[in-house]
Amino acid sequence: MKPVGLDHIVLTVASVEKTILFYTEVLGLEEVTFGDNRKALKIGEQKINVHQFGAEFFPHANTPQPGSADICLIYEDGIKHIIDSLSKHNINIEIGPVNKTGARGAIKSVYIRDPDQNLLELSVYE
Repeated sequence: MKPVGLDHIVLTVASVEKTILFYTEVLGLEEVTFGDNRKALKIGEQKINVHQFGAEFFPHANTPQPGSADICLIYEDGIKHIIDSLSKHNINIEIGPVNKTGARGAIKSVYIRDPDQNLLELSVYE
């Protein structure tokens, strides 16, 4: 087998509505509705499917839990723009900016938490 990319991941959340609002209003992802009124968040050519905790779509992970994800999102904006935008939304930056290594090389990152306390790394390739 020869993998060529990542299509989607699934985020299990306490509130689909709060999650959609946070990821669209604060982080700039696009809300997508598909199938039987299912929700997802589009970012570039990938998406994050959103499952309500306790009502997950089958099949699902063995032990889906809100707050168990650690995700890195790549932005084209400069890191200062990301920091300024987070500040406007009163979002606490836990760590950063710091230098890290992404899949394609050096990135500059800040770390925040979403409404379920998932760790989000917001990054820019240098």
